Amino acid sequence: MSVIVDSSVEKVMSVPEGKILDFLTKMLVNDTPEEYVRQNIEKALVRQYEYPASDCIPEFSIKVGSSNKRVDVVVFDHNTTHSQENARIIIETKKAKTNPHGKKDGIKQLESYMAACLNAKYGLWTNGDDRFCFAKREKDGKFYYEEIPEIPAFGQEEDTFYKPERKNLKIATADNLMFAFRRCHNYIAGNAGMHKTEAFWELLKVIFTKIEDERSGKINFYVTPNEIKNNISARATKNRIQKLFETKVVKKYPTIFNSDETRTIELSAEVLAYVVSQIQGYSLLASPVDVKGVAYEEIVGSNLRGDRGEFFTPRNACRMAVEMLDPLPGEKMIDPACGTGGFLITAMHHALKIIRNNEISLWENVDRPTSYELEELYRKRTEYLSTCVYGIDINPSLVRAAKMNMVMNNDGSGGLYRENSLANPHTWNIETRKVIGLGSFDLVFTNPPFGANILIDDVNILSQYDLAAVWDKTKDGTFEIRRNKTGDAVLQTNQPPEILFIERCIQLLKPGTGRMAMVIPNGILNNPSLGYVRYWLLQNVQILAVVDMQRDLFQPGNDTQTSMVLMRRFNSKEKELALAKEVNYPVFMAVAERIGHDKRGVTIYRRDSEGNEILSDASSLEESVDPVTGKAFSYTTGTKDRVVDDDMPEVAKAFKKWQADQQ
Repeated sequence: MSVIVDSSVEKVMSVPEGKILDFLTKMLVNDTPEEYVRQNIEKALVRQYEYPASDCIPEFSIKVGSSNKRVDVVVFDHNTTHSQENARIIIETKKAKTNPHGKKDGIKQLESYMAACLNAKYGLWTNGDDRFCFAKREKDGKFYYEEIPEIPAFGQEEDTFYKPERKNLKIATADNLMFAFRRCHNYIAGNAGMHKTEAFWELLKVIFTKIEDERSGKINFYVTPNEIKNNISARATKNRIQKLFETKVVKKYPTIFNSDETRTIELSAEVLAYVVSQIQGYSLLASPVDVKGVAYEEIVGSNLRGDRGEFFTPRNACRMAVEMLDPLPGEKMIDPACGTGGFLITAMHHALKIIRNNEISLWENVDRPTSYELEELYRKRTEYLSTCVYGIDINPSLVRAAKMNMVMNNDGSGGLYRENSLANPHTWNIETRKVIGLGSFDLVFTNPPFGANILIDDVNILSQYDLAAVWDKTKDGTFEIRRNKTGDAVLQTNQPPEILFIERCIQLLKPGTGRMAMVIPNGILNNPSLGYVRYWLLQNVQILAVVDMQRDLFQPGNDTQTSMVLMRRFNSKEKELALAKEVNYPVFMAVAERIGHDKRGVTIYRRDSEGNEILSDASSLEESVDPVTGKAFSYTTGTKDRVVDDDMPEVAKAFKKWQADQQ
């Protein structure tokens, strides 16, 4: 059965090409690199710092000497008139790569604006990749500007964010966490004398420490203004963070940090102080999954991707597959080529949401759950994460990165193992064999590595697989394995891993009920020379759905045309019927023509018939979960946001409807 996906959305209003809607004013502004930075800051002021939108005014004109200047954003004292004397925070945003120390557009410009606004206490300058916060101080009748870790949130006193309390940590929104991670990575690489990959691992140590500190009652992950500006004082930061790392991270995750060099944060005191200052105000546990995913994969992708045919699955493709297969609590799932864990994290949160909703439905008071109710929710979450989420990857660096990604997304890291998924399971580590066995999984989600430059030629591996054999086409148009005089299968000299992964993944599934979503190159699905692969597949699984993905799905980096294929493993009786050609069933088929980005990886937004961008209320809603209380919350400012031009959510909806119609 073929389904044409309706990707229309309710049209709220249209925006002409080259324009975007300002987050605060709802007015059209030019879509420029500088505006991109400003819009992220505007969203952060309202959603992270919780300032009323009415107190934040972009393009506000102030008097500087004898001339008028426009400040990018001014935050005014609450419930006051919008006048220069009531300006509290001055914010200057610049396009990427603007020199913060330049005479015209750098920090000095911000300081001149702060000086002109006598009652302005704080300032922020950023080009996205660089970010500086200042407090205006007075000494001996003169003003000076002290660099501080952060500007205060609405109603927050300055001294409370030097040693932040958990309740004051901010939920990351838009691309601001991505900016922060990128800033830290670039700063380490530029100031610690490290290669990019070394800088990446040091940053992950600090991120890990931040996460584990959030899990405790008292927050000790912080840096003071004096520690930022004074190299000697910065040693206090170094000692404090290193102690947290050793006591809260290394002891808890000995398999990740298992050597002398991984047990120490190899950053100087002053570099570490800067990194801490950039992320100390966020709650990495409570921030939305997609916001963290984008930020994490930004730095992972530039350091670890692509050397063995690994191209990480875009998050929207993961969501589509997960929505279609609908993993339930109690169902064991695995990704045998897990990379950094994107598929597993998406599926894990899908099931955790069901667990949370089921538990909340039993609470007497949703807003004030009892300690027992919270403990029961936590127990069921922990049980699911420790018994149902598994991953394997051959690349030790990716396994370590995946474990860190899992921890940042509220754990599940205990089920990740470094193994060659295609090797005989008897060769796996004994700890792996205890928990991962063939025929034991309800679900497989995977995007295995593919490419002609990573062919598998090890006979010990090839001998396990029917699809590694030479197949001959018979007179009736079917296929059969070629065998030698002793009856053993004749093996091909080599085989690309994506073909072997198909068979291994099906082997992992429970017969009769196990189901899988797998990214498969279209060559396997339509190349005449690979007809035997399709023949074998149809004898072993029911094809549930085939979604033809747009060619740019893995761009930039790989332009292989792929499909997302959903299938269910046959039991022995069904295999007999399939071999006898007595199995007949409908298949859902769709084409995802629009995937949300172009071949350069740049986001594409939906437009109307006249070429104007479509705006919608729905996309401004963001959801998160408090990891301690388990309470879900969402927030929106009511602004109109651009709609990503992506067919995949509609594909998932169409599949669910089609599935219901078949019953």
